[in-house]
Amino acid sequence: MTRILLLSDTHNHIDDRICAYAREADEIWHAGDIGSLRITDTLRAIRPVRAVYGNIDGKEVRGEFPLDARFMCEEVPVWITHIGGYPKRYEPRVREEIRRDPPKLFISGHSHILKVQFDKDLDLLHMNPGACGKAGFHQVRTMLRFAIDGTDIRDLEVIELGKRG
Repeated sequence: MTRILLLSDTHNHIDDRICAYAREADEIWHAGDIGSLRITDTLRAIRPVRAVYGNIDGKEVRGEFPLDARFMCEEVPVWITHIGGYPKRYEPRVREEIRRDPPKLFISGHSHILKVQFDKDLDLLHMNPGACGKAGFHQVRTMLRFAIDGTDIRDLEVIELGKRG
């Protein structure tokens, strides 16, 4: 079983609460808008990190992380991208590929809106952890944690980190 902490849209913010949850995970996944490598370096000092760059990320972050990360976690095919849309409204850039070769778990960030939704048409679970940074229009800072056990995605929890300000 692999315990995952999923976050997005840190926008160059990290704090002790994020790090405390990171210590409880086996892996940390970041769905973009990291802000600077200081964020991922801090997280990597705690646990292994998988990340993608987002639209606010500069050359340094884009040089370290891809636009899309497709990989297997245990027996679950995963696709992480920052701007991916959600079921019935996938972004044009990913729409054709997600229909042709859907993962079991599709993760995106960008909207700052926490959303977990099953796509019946593609038989995949979509997750957006919201935003755990302080920049943006969201009111409450959020992350997700869950476990992957073989082919099962389970034990999903919403983590609220308090008000954005």
